[in-house]
Amino acid sequence: MRTHPTTPFGRRPLSLAMVAAQAATRDFAAKPDASETVVHKWRLFRALTEAKEPIGVTDRALSVLHALLSFHQETALTLPERDPKSESEDNSAGAGVVVFPSNRELSIRAHGMAPATLRRHLASLVEAGLIIRRDSPNGKRFARRGQGGEIESAFGFDLTPLIARAAEIENLAEEVRAENRAIALLRERITLVRRDIVKMIEAGMEEGVRFAPISIDGQDISDWQGLYGGYHALSARYSRSLGRTGLEALAGELAAFATEIQKLLETHVKQQKRSANESQTERHIQNQITNIPDLEPRLREGRADPPGLMPKEPEAERAGALTTEAPGPGTGERQASPTRTYPLGMVLQACPDVVDYGKSGEISCWRDLIDAAAIVRSALGVSPDAWKQALDVLGEHDASIVVAAILQRGEEIKSAGGYLRVLTAKARAGEFSLGPVLMALLRGKASKAARERRQAG
Repeated sequence: MRTHPTTPFGRRPLSLAMVAAQAATRDFAAKPDASETVVHKWRLFRALTEAKEPIGVTDRALSVLHALLSFHQETALTLPERDPKSESEDNSAGAGVVVFPSNRELSIRAHGMAPATLRRHLASLVEAGLIIRRDSPNGKRFARRGQGGEIESAFGFDLTPLIARAAEIENLAEEVRAENRAIALLRERITLVRRDIVKMIEAGMEEGVRFAPISIDGQDISDWQGLYGGYHALSARYSRSLGRTGLEALAGELAAFATEIQKLLETHVKQQKRSANESQTERHIQNQITNIPDLEPRLREGRADPPGLMPKEPEAERAGALTTEAPGPGTGERQASPTRTYPLGMVLQACPDVVDYGKSGEISCWRDLIDAAAIVRSALGVSPDAWKQALDVLGEHDASIVVAAILQRGEEIKSAGGYLRVLTAKARAGEFSLGPVLMALLRGKASKAARERRQAG
């Protein structure tokens, strides 16, 4: 089979990209071992599909190329053996692999693509150097056969560039696969670090961990609400369109942020262990130097006058908590349940709807929130008995936060009174915590804002 000069028919221009593709194909075909190169057309097409972006073709253009490949009867793409005598007699560009379907048949195999769209995508494949036009004098596509039935010359689309560029296409596809793997690993890493940060912040808030002001990336942070704000600012930069470079930078910043939070928690744990060891040492020394006869009257005095032995902690005094005497013979110690407080600003950020029920439409202190919660309770249809039980078990602050959270969730909760009774029962059993509730509301608010930004953008 012989091919013919490659200038396009009619008013189609000849571009430098076409000349470069034809020259590269001609050089490849001129190699002595060119006919020994065998390419599996469907494997090559899959690699080309993966490497479409660096090559510069669209998925619709690849659909047209798929249709062209289907007109080549063999699965393998290979150049025919060269005939030096025929090449010297014919001033051709060398042997090629030419398919010559009509536009109608090509459109059918391209799933009914419109003729104008088909021509546009054929032109893009030619411009990308994946096929070569070999137009006849009248622009028709056909083949001439010799006496033995072999194709002597053909006019249509030459697939030889695919054979010539097979190694390049495979390398580009491998690079794309490696890039995609790296991006997938980065996204997994970011997801895990984000989860760690949220869980550590929840633990810090739940356990009432206090720390001195710290500076992260030049930003001074003095409480857990500030830490969550910093995390939210970093997390807002994460999007599906972020490239590998941006993902690497974001993963590094999130990892550094998580390291700072982990240091805070570890420091708090070490301080607790140190305090426990010091208390145990003091009790051990006191037991060693105290005589039993001297201890008994003090025990009786301790039972008669507990406040003299066990002063209240400042936090218990601020919260108005009552301490109870621990039952057990021979001890005068009392245990007070630890109070866990959440910043008012964080509560209002998680539950902004409760602000509308405050005095003059604003909430500036905890008393304003408690008063607003009493109004919200009535508006939600929570019975006085359910509210009284919540106050007795949770306290004014936490019960008000729970009501604000129920209001914020709106239509998701069908029976506010029943939901409040369930939470009260869990709190009475020690199975309820406010930290995850507030964090869930904050995450939902951040996700909604991110969706609105994407829709607006």
